[in-house]
Amino acid sequence: MLGSRSAVRWVGRSWLVASLTLGALGVMSGCKQETSPSATDAAGSTGPLTPEQAAKVLAKVGDRTITLGEYAETLERMDPFERLRYQSPERRKQLLDEMIQVELLAQEAERRGLHRTPETEERIRIVLRNEVLARLRRDIPGPESIPEAEVRKYYEAHRDEFREPARRRVAVISLADRAAATRLLPKAREATPMQWGKLVHEHSLDRPPAPSPTAPLELAGDLGIVSAPGVTRGANERIPEPVRAAVFKIEKVGQVHSEVVEAGGKHYLVRLIGKTDARDRPYAEAERSIRVTLVQEKIRAAEQRLEAELRKKHPVTVDDEALAKVRLPEASAAPPAPSGTPTAPSGERPDGSSGVLPTAPSAGN
Repeated sequence: MLGSRSAVRWVGRSWLVASLTLGALGVMSGCKQETSPSATDAAGSTGPLTPEQAAKVLAKVGDRTITLGEYAETLERMDPFERLRYQSPERRKQLLDEMIQVELLAQEAERRGLHRTPETEERIRIVLRNEVLARLRRDIPGPESIPEAEVRKYYEAHRDEFREPARRRVAVISLADRAAATRLLPKAREATPMQWGKLVHEHSLDRPPAPSPTAPLELAGDLGIVSAPGVTRGANERIPEPVRAAVFKIEKVGQVHSEVVEAGGKHYLVRLIGKTDARDRPYAEAERSIRVTLVQEKIRAAEQRLEAELRKKHPVTVDDEALAKVRLPEASAAPPAPSGTPTAPSGERPDGSSGVLPTAPSAGN
C-alpha cells in the first residue's frame, strides 16, 4: 500500500489524468510560448525535457509543487485527438488550474483523514488495478494489426455465426373472443394495407388509445421482426410462439394467415408485412467485427495469464465456511453505488466541468 500522502495524491492525479484523457491534449504545443521551448516536443514524450526543464516549478500548493515534468506526464497520458481543446492560453491555464484543484482537495482530504477510510483504500486498489490492466492492454495489437490469415481462419471456423437467419415482420389484430376473430378474418384477408390499419384501430385489444399522426396506418398492429421458431437469434418476446409459427407459414408479404391463432388467452389475426431470407454474411462484411473479437479474446487471455502468474506468486486462500455465513442486507429501492464506483456521469463532474473518474479501459481499445 502506498504511503498516506502519496496514496491520496496518486488517486487524485489518476482521476485528473482520466478526465484529461477524455478531454484534452494540445496543451504542450501551447506551453512553448509560456514555459519551455522543449514543451511542445513533450506532447508525444517527456524525453526531450532535460532534468532541469522537468524540475521547473509551474505552481506551488502549500508545501507541494507542480513541475513542468508532471505537467508533461499528464499530457502524455491523454488521447491525441483531444489535444486541440487546449490550444489557447486560457485552456492551458485551465489545465494547470485543474491540477491545482486536485492537489488542494487531496491535501484537504488528508487533513480530514479521508485517506484512511476503507472506501478510499478500496478506490486506490481499483485505480492500481486499472493501471495494471491498461498497461497490459497496450501490448495487445490493435484490430488492424491482426494478420489476415488469422482473421480468415476465424471466419471459416465460425461460419454459423455469420449466417443470418430468415426473418419475418408481423402485424396482428388481437381479440378476446374466438367467434369475433373468426367473423373478422375474411375481411382482414381481403383488406388493403390501409384497410388493415383501420381494422386494427377498430377491433384490436392492443390498439393504441388514438391513431398516431406519424406512424403509417398500414403498419398498425406491428409487433416487430422475428426469426423462425426454434432459432435463438432473432427471437422477439413480444411475439407469442404460435403467432411466430403462423407468420412463417404465410407465403407473400401483405397476406393474412388463413386461421385464427390462439395464444395466451387472446385470438390473433396474423399478417406478414415484411420478410428477409436467410443469407451468409460474406467475409468482407464480417472482417471488422472478427478483428475486434480477436483483440478482445487476446486481452482476456492476457488478463487470465497475468492473474494465473500472480496467484502463483501470491497464493490465495478462501474461507468458504465463513463466506457461506455472509448475509446480505435487504435490498432497498435505490441501493448505493459500490465503493470505488464513480457516481459522476462519464464526461461530466457534479460541478459541470469536463472531468471524469477513471474506469478500466474498454476491451479492444
